[in-house]
Amino acid sequence: MADYPLEELGGRTPLEEANTPNMDYIARKGTTGMLRTIPDGMDAGSDIANLAILGYDPRRVYTGRGPLEAASIGVELGRGEIAWRCNLITVEDGKIADFTAGHVSSEEARALLSALNEAEIAPFGKFYPGVSYRNLFVCSFGEELRATPPHDIVGESIDDYLLRPRNSSTAAKLNEVMLRSREVLTEHEVNLKRVEQGKKPANMIWLWGQGRKPEIEPFSEKYGIEGAVISAVDLIRGIAKLAGMRVVHVPGATGYYDTDYTAKAEYALHTLESADYCYIHVEAPDEAGHEGSVEMKIKTIEDLDKKLIGRLLDNLSDDTVIAILPDHPTPIKVKTHTSEPVPLAILSPRLRPDDVERFSERACSTGGLGLMEATRLNQILLS
Repeated sequence: MADYPLEELGGRTPLEEANTPNMDYIARKGTTGMLRTIPDGMDAGSDIANLAILGYDPRRVYTGRGPLEAASIGVELGRGEIAWRCNLITVEDGKIADFTAGHVSSEEARALLSALNEAEIAPFGKFYPGVSYRNLFVCSFGEELRATPPHDIVGESIDDYLLRPRNSSTAAKLNEVMLRSREVLTEHEVNLKRVEQGKKPANMIWLWGQGRKPEIEPFSEKYGIEGAVISAVDLIRGIAKLAGMRVVHVPGATGYYDTDYTAKAEYALHTLESADYCYIHVEAPDEAGHEGSVEMKIKTIEDLDKKLIGRLLDNLSDDTVIAILPDHPTPIKVKTHTSEPVPLAILSPRLRPDDVERFSERACSTGGLGLMEATRLNQILLS
């Protein structure tokens, strides 16, 4: 949700441009500041940011994105096994045209991954379906290789960003899997039908984010409370499962623009009847940032404010502590994640309000909390 000032918005960010009365209420009645969610020297990934916000130091527990997603979809990694994030992507003229393959459906993705397993393009590993373009590949090697997230290289040649070092036999073996996937996927009936319908084909896989199963202290032991997570994204649910948190599945939560914000709010309210802590993650503004759509970014921020945060404010008791924040910026200009601190607002009867009137990057930078490390956030909320 966080962004840079944009010329087309008169120097305002999408968050400043959007109509957000509920987030502004939390900022005005609460305490604000800026939160550093990406530790110095680490990549600006959702995995790293969300681990930090939940109180886990990514420098100590992070092993890669793949194993977090494996936990979410119930793939138990054995000793020595490496989980890779496996995107279904669209390649045109040797370049990555879309890192989501036109947001291919989960049903289509299952059929495509099944075809890859049947074709045995990687007899030393196995493909597992996840949600939409976000899938998984598991094998027993490659942890040391350098891989590039596909959302960072849209429009770039695939040859320039294959797994490295190129002189490694391991890299050569896995690069061959990615390149051979085009032979199977291009002529698959799912993609022939998508092209016929004017949709982007999921005509290649992209491997990245590899790692072994991490060791994460249970949330209940770390904080002495029961925590729950609501998200449509495997990555976030995987962190929750590894931390022993309750994963709440919400019908209509899609991880895209059409997600059911109101249902997320209703399930959160119900969850808080038995849990002490509920972490609600919304992906839609991030997708708009990746697509470079100012209009959709503003719309998703306004939908979040009205349908989810407004619903919570109308129904939660006055002694409930609420924090609102992005996990990282995904600026329209660069269409990928960046590591700048994000705005934070906390509404609590135990915190004295500061002078900030709106929830935005610029306004919160003057807030009373100053600049904080994300790993401290839960300690403040629980105090």
